[in-house]
Amino acid sequence: MPEILSQFPIKHLNTFHLDVSAEQFAECRTVNEIQSVIKKTSFRESQRLIIGEGSNILFSGDFGGFVLRPAIMGKEIISEERGSVRLQAGGGENCDELVEWAVNWGFGGIENLSLIPGSVGSSPIQNIGAYGMEVCTAIEKVLATDIDTGKKLIFEKESCGFGYRDSIFKRHWKGRCIITSVIFMLSKQPKLNISYQGVAELLESSPTKDIKAVRTAVIAIRKSKLPDPDLLGNAGSFFKNPVIPAGELETLQAQFPDIPSYPAPGGSRKIPAAWMIEQCGWKDRKHGRAGTYKHQPLVIVNHGGSSGREILELAQLISDEVENKFGIMLIPEVTIL
Repeated sequence: MPEILSQFPIKHLNTFHLDVSAEQFAECRTVNEIQSVIKKTSFRESQRLIIGEGSNILFSGDFGGFVLRPAIMGKEIISEERGSVRLQAGGGENCDELVEWAVNWGFGGIENLSLIPGSVGSSPIQNIGAYGMEVCTAIEKVLATDIDTGKKLIFEKESCGFGYRDSIFKRHWKGRCIITSVIFMLSKQPKLNISYQGVAELLESSPTKDIKAVRTAVIAIRKSKLPDPDLLGNAGSFFKNPVIPAGELETLQAQFPDIPSYPAPGGSRKIPAAWMIEQCGWKDRKHGRAGTYKHQPLVIVNHGGSSGREILELAQLISDEVENKFGIMLIPEVTIL
């Protein structure tokens, strides 16, 4: 049974670096410890939050409930075939460290996700993605613990309901289970995903054309566009890129001929939220101690000492202006508490 801590500071567990605390907190390093907390504490009856590295969370104030951090570590190849491996990683593992480990061993399938902050356990919830790849393409199974019963759960990939920054863990199973580990199917003979133009361009000048070169290219692009959360508090892209019907895009093009778009499922079109935010004049602007990042207006940053409410006010101002100008409502990618 892990120690249950009261009024525990969690500034180190949110990448906005907001000075907030949890009424109760426990860190669990095994499935048995998670089951123990579920059965022997007030966790089930409390307002509760399961947190990894807090890379996709905005706290509007102190959390008046029970925060549980699953810190299950470890990486294990559980089976191997001629062209593939099945890798099980603990939910507490760092995503980028897992990507680096896989790339160094020559296992392909997640290299385009390099440098995305957060834990392995959080990755299926958000179906994290970047530079032409989503984590669901490499996931085989998600292992979890049912909060109501304490029993172990196994979610096959097909039952996870993966979509754009979405999964069943954000809907039906939201707040009802704790992801303990993820099983990935990785390739020993990887096919490079260079669908993102910037990655393809950097690979052209690379002396090698392999998954290590893809990882290097992705890291270079991310560092050129996105702030390091260790140096400047942020949670990456604050808003999702909106997806709209093709007919609605045609209407917008009549007023905004330069509006960019990309194909999305079902014949719809994805509009870059960053472009719309910049068109509204919100690139590299401040609102109190919060602001938009100088290289990427989709990222809201804490310049130091900002509160969650201040960041939320800025997000609302941006969202309102985008809706007034383009008639499109921006939906936060960040979870707001």
